[in-house]
Amino acid sequence: MRLVDFDLSDQAFWALPMAEREAAFARLRALDGPVFFEEMEVSFAPKGPGYHALVRHADILEASRNPAVFCSGDGGATNIPDMPPEFTEYFGSMINMDDPRHARLRRIVSRAFTPKMIRQFEADVEAAAARIVDDLLAKGPGCDFVTEVAARLPLKIICDMMGIPEKDYQFVFDRSNFILGGFDPEYIGSDIGDVATRLLNAGFELQQLVQDLAAHRADHPTSDLTSALVNANLDGERLTLQELGSFFILLVVAGNETTRNAISYGLRLLTKNPAQRALLLSDMEAHLPGTVEEIVRLASPVNFMRRKVTRDVEMNGHLYRAGEKAVLFYWSANRDAAVFTDPHAFDITRSPNPHVGYGGPGPHFCLGAHLARREITVMFRELLRRVPAIEGGKPDRLHSAFINGIKHMECTF
Repeated sequence: MRLVDFDLSDQAFWALPMAEREAAFARLRALDGPVFFEEMEVSFAPKGPGYHALVRHADILEASRNPAVFCSGDGGATNIPDMPPEFTEYFGSMINMDDPRHARLRRIVSRAFTPKMIRQFEADVEAAAARIVDDLLAKGPGCDFVTEVAARLPLKIICDMMGIPEKDYQFVFDRSNFILGGFDPEYIGSDIGDVATRLLNAGFELQQLVQDLAAHRADHPTSDLTSALVNANLDGERLTLQELGSFFILLVVAGNETTRNAISYGLRLLTKNPAQRALLLSDMEAHLPGTVEEIVRLASPVNFMRRKVTRDVEMNGHLYRAGEKAVLFYWSANRDAAVFTDPHAFDITRSPNPHVGYGGPGPHFCLGAHLARREITVMFRELLRRVPAIEGGKPDRLHSAFINGIKHMECTF
């Protein structure tokens, strides 16, 4: 039953001004329970049965804690339509799996993302941030903050971790933009009829890049993550070449796009909230951790993940039947007034701050959360230390239901 006069499945909704989208989700949170939306028609899959839109913090936490009932593997978590079988070759990594397959893959790759491991290459992150700010100062004000600053750090760190050479950075960047380009004509063009084929091509090209590297690393190992994964250095377990390719796509898409959008939103938030910027500058080491969490809460770079119900279940007073879909709108949960006082305010001292910007609790909590926090922290420490008056202009937003992205944003200083 529809209780509202807007449609979250309509791509036009995700092109609305942010204030209108915020008002729509506020209306959904105020209702007695989740609204059921029909699915849109897509070229690569039959029209699905629709989905419950979970927009409250409490519902998203409860569904996330119960992956046996709200599963990720039946049709995929990163898209509302069921993922066709041919897509799983490239986009079927652990984010679209359930245990035990999910647990096995996560166990193999998780060693690279522990706080201890991340501290080992923190000097590399700091050196990369310093070089980015050097280049920004050399280029001067008026440049695009997204491409010149926000996108460069996570892209370099992810590629360096995997051993991807610098000459391939732009190749990786362009293909990850297309994969997460949603329905934005800047990335997919004006003809959306052949999007599925081009999406598969982008996945194939990224997978081929890392598989070629893996074949070389099998005989000529280095200290990078690709070498570790193909040479069974992690408790005797290794990924297949197909699993390695899918993991790399997940890594460059999730680890690159989301962190770059958080950094971009961070500058915009600091620009619009000068008192909070002044507080941060008064003691950066004391306030940077809270600033990063508040940026991620309000940016919510990933708008949603999808789950499918495995059996009839009642959750928070509402019935969900086996086979139905539930879409977890993290962006909305992070603005839930039942959890966050004055939820639209940017408050770097907010404590506690139980946001779900890295996903909800449970097995699918973001594997790269520690890395993302370090990258955002190091980038803003370097940027505000050397360019404390930098400001971000009006953002050019990505037209996407899945990623809350900023494509371009002019900066001044």
